[in-house]
Amino acid sequence: MSQFFDVPAGGTRRIAAVCVAVLLLAAVATEGADTGSVPLAAAWTLSGGLVLAAVAVRRDRFGTVAAAGICASCLVTLVNSRVAARPEVTFGTVESGALLLVVVRTVRLRPPLRAAALAGGALVALTVMVLRLPSAEYGPTGSLVVPALWFAATLAAVLGLYLRLLDRYRAQQHEAGLQAQRLDYARELHDFVGHHVTAIIAQTKAVRFATAAGRPPGPEELDGMLAAIEEAGSQAMQSMRGMVAVLRSPDGTASTAGPGGDLGDLRALTARFAAAGPATTLTLDPRLAAGGLPPGIATTVHHVVRESLTNVRKHAGRAKAVTVDVRVDGDTAHPVVRVSVTDDGPDAAGPAARSTTGSDGPARRPRAARSGYGLVGLSERAAMVGGTVTAQARPGVGWTVEARIPLPGPLPAHTDESATATLDA
Repeated sequence: MSQFFDVPAGGTRRIAAVCVAVLLLAAVATEGADTGSVPLAAAWTLSGGLVLAAVAVRRDRFGTVAAAGICASCLVTLVNSRVAARPEVTFGTVESGALLLVVVRTVRLRPPLRAAALAGGALVALTVMVLRLPSAEYGPTGSLVVPALWFAATLAAVLGLYLRLLDRYRAQQHEAGLQAQRLDYARELHDFVGHHVTAIIAQTKAVRFATAAGRPPGPEELDGMLAAIEEAGSQAMQSMRGMVAVLRSPDGTASTAGPGGDLGDLRALTARFAAAGPATTLTLDPRLAAGGLPPGIATTVHHVVRESLTNVRKHAGRAKAVTVDVRVDGDTAHPVVRVSVTDDGPDAAGPAARSTTGSDGPARRPRAARSGYGLVGLSERAAMVGGTVTAQARPGVGWTVEARIPLPGPLPAHTDESATATLDA
């Protein structure tokens, strides 16, 4: 129909609403004409039009229009009961239905006290409306119509209360969705940008410490460090642009760059870390490197490795070796991706390292006692895909972050058991 008349969908709805309003207003005028008096017919049309308008106006104008419509209805009833001209067939059926809808909307939209006042006024207008009929009809008609109108008003109030509770539930769900989205954006900022900024800080500290120790880097070494800082800064800016694109997208379709079902990018991640840090060994199950993981699980694995390496750079500056192990555990029917990142940092090796003061400065606090949101974010991410994350110090080994993420089904078999790449700084 809209294509036939060349009218947009929104315009079609407006035209339909206008047509319905015109028909209802015509019905109110027809009921008013039953009085046989032109002034009364005009008064009926005015009061009925105001009540109908209260049903359709915007929320911010509803209270004023509804109060005006209720007062006009009561005033018309009072005037009609004082004159000889009376309707023979109706007392205002359309206006009565509109007043019931006003009760529904009042209970749904207005605060409790104002809702009680407006709903009470509408109930009064409904009750006295039978006075528009001839006085001989008060007894038989009132005994039937008034209880029916009260019962209908009660149902209207219950419906309005139900809609009010439904609106509140939807608002809570919307706020919960927004809060979950904020937390997700916060995790993205922490994981992507924090990783690159930490690399910049580590490179800068290395230059400062070497210079303070009387061993300033040579031109070539300094140029390599500055190049690494430049690359980390560029990657941080790229991650920031991706996050800003997500925040600016009106429909939420934009997303930051992330892995699909392939874990092959872990080699590049560990290589960049090893270029400015301790020697890093990556052990990656070839069944995982070949792809086929669900995107959510692959993304979680990337985040676990990235955040663990970032924590090593932040909190284990004296670590000499880092081991990243990503493999499939569990039986064939219920496989689990196990991600383990272990460093040999002395600040997590044992009680002595955490409580003594060496020649190079005060002892470091254990990593578990340091505040931060990295491990919290990892736990939340893993929980979203049914996994768990644990972080603890192992005496004689160092600090270990381990995640276990269940897979939805078995992976295809592979001839080799593992694929290992050693990357030295």
